[in-house]
Amino acid sequence: MPNPDDSGADPRRTGPEDDPHVAGVPSAVADAEFALLLTHDVDRPYKTVQSVYHAVEHRDPRQLTGLLPGENPWWQFEEITDLEASLGVRSAFYFLREQHVLERSPSDWLDPFYWVEHLGRYDIETPEMLALLDRLRDGGWEVGLHGSYDSYDDRDRLRMEKTGLEAALGEEVVGGRQHHLNRGPETWDHHRALGLRYDASLGSSEEYGFDHGYLPLRPFDDEFVVFPLTVMECALPDPGEDFAAAWSECERLLAEAADEGAVMSALWHPRLFNQTDFPGYRRLYRRLVERALEMGAWVGPPADYYDRMAHPVDGEARTAAEAVGTDDSETQRAETDDPSTAATGRAENRHRGRLHTEQVDDNKVKSGANTESTG
Repeated sequence: MPNPDDSGADPRRTGPEDDPHVAGVPSAVADAEFALLLTHDVDRPYKTVQSVYHAVEHRDPRQLTGLLPGENPWWQFEEITDLEASLGVRSAFYFLREQHVLERSPSDWLDPFYWVEHLGRYDIETPEMLALLDRLRDGGWEVGLHGSYDSYDDRDRLRMEKTGLEAALGEEVVGGRQHHLNRGPETWDHHRALGLRYDASLGSSEEYGFDHGYLPLRPFDDEFVVFPLTVMECALPDPGEDFAAAWSECERLLAEAADEGAVMSALWHPRLFNQTDFPGYRRLYRRLVERALEMGAWVGPPADYYDRMAHPVDGEARTAAEAVGTDDSETQRAETDDPSTAATGRAENRHRGRLHTEQVDDNKVKSGANTESTG
């Protein structure tokens, strides 16, 4: 995979005029101080066995009400969309089709990690989910792909997941993020070959900041773009315990983004909008968005930002004038299906070592910093 950081320069301060790997700021948002991309990974929209765990952990039998028919405290989509609509913004929701544990090899059946993943599975084709997809699409929210745990190096599986989501959605999916931020040497090749135009997996669940730069990257020097993840909510101080500390870090990131004209990306999992189980996170998200708007930021989903970018054509970046009125068929990549060799480095990107307490609790799953280089 091409490495945009071979020059040895500080990638955060590399501008589009300095490095062709870096994607510049779209002229359509040039009047904004910076951009804030809003994303939500839909990992676990249903609270199931976690109700029992939380009831024991917190000695609170009321947690068991989450098991009653018609009760689902982690179904927070209306709350999120109402909040965002009240602020005049939209975001991206990335949907997951995780494998059934019995679809895996027998050697995986004894691994507690995969049972945790299995217990969070959901079916995108249920009437409830199909109605949700319709509401998001019709309301202007982006629906994207959340590649399953092992799909980062399995093009066939990723293709199946993308095709299934597009069939349920009724339109093309243009980008997304890999589950647990998994990424291997061929992941971006798979994304590009399947017609995805961007990936948002480059980042960490334990650290936050602009370590991967202030602007999106072009790993192939073409129209495929990588939006680095600036902050995942679980990496911040717990706002339920110390809201001031969590907000201080968010405010610092916003100030840095404004100073550098950055494209900042934030991930808030939908279940963390439940104020009983995860106090403070909904309030922190609202304040983050409100403050960004007050500071003059462009705020929205990655797909909308991507559409406003000037993309290379025949090796040259389009100017803003060329971008206006250009037919989509002239600028979008035709889907390809290159059966490349099997990916390497699987062991480096799989997190099978042990069952984390956070995964059982299903509070804020931390998978560690992604160690795969940008090359």
